[in-house]
Amino acid sequence: MVPSGTEETICRLVREYSDMLLHLACTRLDSVSDAEDAVQEVFLRLLSSPVVFRDAGHEKAWLIRTTLHRASDIRRRAEKRNVPLEEAEQAAVPEAGSELLYAVRALPEKYGAVIHLHYYEGYSIQEIGKLLGLPAATVGTRLARGRDRLRQMLKEEIE
Repeated sequence: MVPSGTEETICRLVREYSDMLLHLACTRLDSVSDAEDAVQEVFLRLLSSPVVFRDAGHEKAWLIRTTLHRASDIRRRAEKRNVPLEEAEQAAVPEAGSELLYAVRALPEKYGAVIHLHYYEGYSIQEIGKLLGLPAATVGTRLARGRDRLRQMLKEEIE
């Protein structure tokens, strides 16, 4: 059992996982600042209501799931707002110019998350299943369907 609320533990978690969590949040959100907010809120949650982790795997899975949930909340909130066209065009997007990244971001969250974890972070299907609390078969199915959707989206852009 690893308590999460100690200053030493929080500092270690920030050092180990902040970059990965930021990249993950960026795949779900339209701006880097929103992604940074999502990750910061995850770490603040650990400070305000410490979670007891069973092991390092549980710790990592909790951080990934919580980041995905927070990014989804921010995205839903942003979709409800009316944003002037000028501001929408100026939204800061990570790795601007990457058609593939735009396509991954356009996927439904259940596909985008597993594709990001598999291809950008290098996790196996079994590891993603453990991180997200899903059966490996479900992760494999989501990867296959996500790849099919990406292929279709990129093919449509070319035509």
